[in-house]
Amino acid sequence: MKQQAGFTLIELIMVIVILGILAATALPKFVDLTSEAKTAELNGYAGAFNSANSINVAGCHALNGVVTANKCAAVAKCSDLGVLLVPAFTPGTVVSGTTPYLSADTAVATGVSATCTLNLTGATATATYTVTGAP
Repeated sequence: MKQQAGFTLIELIMVIVILGILAATALPKFVDLTSEAKTAELNGYAGAFNSANSINVAGCHALNGVVTANKCAAVAKCSDLGVLLVPAFTPGTVVSGTTPYLSADTAVATGVSATCTLNLTGATATATYTVTGAP
């Protein structure tokens, strides 16, 4: 009688399972998430600037517009909010591949709000925040 040569169904299934596990563990090494990470960084900065603006406006209202350290800061343009962050970060308008920068350092009058746009080279989107002129 002639003996058949080949693999059993169980052996083939085990090889497919092992290849699937190897592919699942190796796949994240080949996926580039840099642009999504940079966009998330921009959104984080925009959120921090929005919060700093809200806190500063509230502090200035409570002090009737008197500039006071750590309570009410003078804000006349988009980049002025950066000193309110800890640690301080003041974005400029110079294009940078490593730090967020403003499209324009828009000036604002006291009590007037403006929208500022943050950019970062390699990000898939921009992020915006609001700045209100104070005191």
